[in-house]
Amino acid sequence: QVQLVESGGGLVHAGGSLRLSCAASGFTYRIKRMGWYRQAPGKQREFVAGFASDSDTSTNYADSVKGRFTISRVNAKNTVYLQMDSLKPEDTAVYYCNAYSEFWGSPKDYWGQGTQVTVSS
Repeated sequence: QVQLVESGGGLVHAGGSLRLSCAASGFTYRIKRMGWYRQAPGKQREFVAGFASDSDTSTNYADSVKGRFTISRVNAKNTVYLQMDSLKPEDTAVYYCNAYSEFWGSPKDYWGQGTQVTVSS
């Protein structure tokens, strides 16, 4: 199994910044890629940012956060970060860390418990 623990959420004014962290533990060697998702009240969970693979530095971003959010990682620490700048009220959501793993050809998604980000106008 893989465990994910997020931290770094909070309340910030519009235009401010926050940095989220996600620490992975357990069978981390099974992780193929990691990323961040978010879910606002009354909406479906949506992709925010992610790496193409565990060994690739290529990143992908949702159009709504391009140029404002930056995903990064420290492999040695099995930790992924999401730097969020120029935050907007519409960024308010619960942010979830995701790890996609494969083991003997069986795919599995793991999720953290989520961390609340609230941006006031």
